[in-house]
Amino acid sequence: MADSGSASDPDLVPEILVGILDDSLDFWCRLCGFEVLYERREEGFAYITRGSAHIMIEQAGIGRNWTPAELERPLGRGVNFQISVESIDPLVRSLRDDGWALFMEPETKWYRTGETEAGVIQFLVQDPDGYLIRFQSSLGRRPVSVS
Repeated sequence: MADSGSASDPDLVPEILVGILDDSLDFWCRLCGFEVLYERREEGFAYITRGSAHIMIEQAGIGRNWTPAELERPLGRGVNFQISVESIDPLVRSLRDDGWALFMEPETKWYRTGETEAGVIQFLVQDPDGYLIRFQSSLGRRPVSVS
């Protein structure tokens, strides 16, 4: 059986290719509150975290890039990364103060999860390379409403 690491290590960590590592780190760390856990600058690589959210960032054209096809912007089409936070307000403020356009303005949404609904307040933003990030804060659960 493979070792899955410590109890706090996530079992899934996406790795995204980016155009300029420093631009991505500025967005993810300065504006969105992630921290660099470790980096290998000579490979254009950084591993960043925010709470239990982990992501690897690698600059295209440096080191080993695994690309099944030509990269076209915006990158990451067809996926959005949901990141749970205690409150979206500081992030929205940080992004707006920096002049960063939101892909989707904050909204309150209830999603059916079987016999209950899970409530979130969420917004979407694109990183410098076009990856879609959905930050959400939980509003709890409630019984499914019957209309």
